[in-house]
Amino acid sequence: MTQFNPTKMIPDAMSRIRPFIRRTILDFSPYYSQLNGANVYFKCENLQHTGSFKARGALNKILSLSEEERRRGIVTASTGNHGAACAYAMRQVGANGIVFVPTIAEETKLAAIRRLGAEIRTVGTDSVESERFARVYAAEESMTYVPPYNDPLVIAGQGTIALELLLQQPELDAVFVSVGGGGLIGGIASYFKGVNPAIQVFGCSPQNSQVMALSVAAGELLDLPSLPTLSDGTAGGLEAGSITFPLCRDYVDRYISVSEDEIVDSLRTFMSTQHMLIEGSAAVAIAAFQKTAVDLRGKDVAIILCGANISLEKLKGIL
Repeated sequence: MTQFNPTKMIPDAMSRIRPFIRRTILDFSPYYSQLNGANVYFKCENLQHTGSFKARGALNKILSLSEEERRRGIVTASTGNHGAACAYAMRQVGANGIVFVPTIAEETKLAAIRRLGAEIRTVGTDSVESERFARVYAAEESMTYVPPYNDPLVIAGQGTIALELLLQQPELDAVFVSVGGGGLIGGIASYFKGVNPAIQVFGCSPQNSQVMALSVAAGELLDLPSLPTLSDGTAGGLEAGSITFPLCRDYVDRYISVSEDEIVDSLRTFMSTQHMLIEGSAAVAIAAFQKTAVDLRGKDVAIILCGANISLEKLKGIL
């Protein structure tokens, strides 16, 4: 596997994916700024193509493939957002592929994958099982596997958010990022620490599924169960030997966990004050900021809104 070099690979990724992504807005929030005493900005990846930051990593990986690799086909595994991102990227290059999903994947996210033209197959009860099966299938069929987080090119694509943030707000003091497999925060944190180590990076997890945070605390990757959470985009375990673990261990300053009630409250408040749609995993970052905002008064703070893909049924239950 290619060694991850954020200072080179992230600018390269930006050049590669620029024609295919949106440079999402960094939206200043008067409400959250006045409430918390910080200058609060939302990085609106909920407005990205496919409704999630995942488009960046999938595009960087798939655009890097040779014509022969694209012709043989692409395989991935996902609970939804990464699958839709790969389907979107495959459409850009004219490739075909299969998305393996676990039984917990939401129908809303599966429908998005189908609309983009990828084939869906259901395997396993969580993301780790689906990923394990997809890797084996890709190898047996001579297809290319595109991991949801455990790949340098995928991580570099997600890290382009950090590059954009510094262009949009050069005086940034802190960033809050939701954590699942660690690809998003690994890319963002490693880039920031390379160009401005003073920027604080906060990893945000639901209490019901905080495998990365607990692994970092233990000093090794742990095989832990996850309870049901509204933050389905960050739920599940980690692939053994994931290259995101050392990134999250070495470059993230602090981890914060939030309860399901805190996620629900943050989602409701955000949508009622900011008038934008977000999913549970984005609300996790907002809730985590609220828990530590007193330490950031007067600071410039960015909160990554990682996605907007939430079902109407789930929204009805929340609202």
